[in-house]
Amino acid sequence: MSTTDHLVYMANQIARELASQCPDRPVAATRDHIRQFWDPRMRRMIVAYLNRGGEHLSDTARGAVRLLRENAERAD
Repeated sequence: MSTTDHLVYMANQIARELASQCPDRPVAATRDHIRQFWDPRMRRMIVAYLNRGGEHLSDTARGAVRLLRENAERAD
């Protein structure tokens, strides 16, 4: 499993877990978790994966990574 595959797997796991814990805001909760606990290199890699299509991200994980990307763009 490549590093990117592992990040996708983790993002999907986090999204699935937080969807059950925070059903009213799963995308934001997933984004918050990734932003808080993943190092910047990991976040850049998952955003780059989304930019290439992100085909294996779940809908919740995809939305969370989109929010990460938007926040990063605003910070630049």
